Amino acid sequence: MLTKSHFYAYISKIRWLQRWGLKRNTVSENVMEHSWEVATISHALALIRNRFFGGDLDVNAVAVAALYHDCGEIITGDMPSPIKYHSKEITKAYKSIERQAERELLNLLPSELQDDYKDVIIEDNIPKANHHIIKAADTLSAYLKCQMEVNAGNSEFTKAAEEVKKRLDEIDLPEVRYFLDVFSMSYSLTLDELLK
Repeated sequence: MLTKSHFYAYISKIRWLQRWGLKRNTVSENVMEHSWEVATISHALALIRNRFFGGDLDVNAVAVAALYHDCGEIITGDMPSPIKYHSKEITKAYKSIERQAERELLNLLPSELQDDYKDVIIEDNIPKANHHIIKAADTLSAYLKCQMEVNAGNSEFTKAAEEVKKRLDEIDLPEVRYFLDVFSMSYSLTLDELLK
């Protein structure tokens, strides 16, 4: 007899979790959309590292782990960064909650599949090099969101844009610089401008 699992029904609900909840948004963004963007940017960063900077990453493993990188938020909710990193104590407590949420999600899967998922759902199991790429992609995604909001005249994101840019500048990965130099400027163009 097959064991029923609520895993995918559960994580499909991340579409209802809105990001940037403490800010007025010109364009809303949910966690599902964000996860897709982080996965595509992670995939690109891994490919760029392999192609131009002597890397040997499994780009597919990076992309899959990125797809699942925020799925624990279906249990925890999306904690805004200013609160999540307000103090060492809050950060430590929230990280503990995130780890527990990951384990609970993993346990929703049939036992025969848990080994296949543990290296993409449990953050501590993701290889460090892959994790660095995903965190960089997450920061790039936040940077692009902030730039979009500021360019739309939303001053609510001005300080966030400065903070995220500072974090981005501290990432010492050449593939991030490459992505910024080659791809990021196009994000501010309209579809009409992109088609020309």
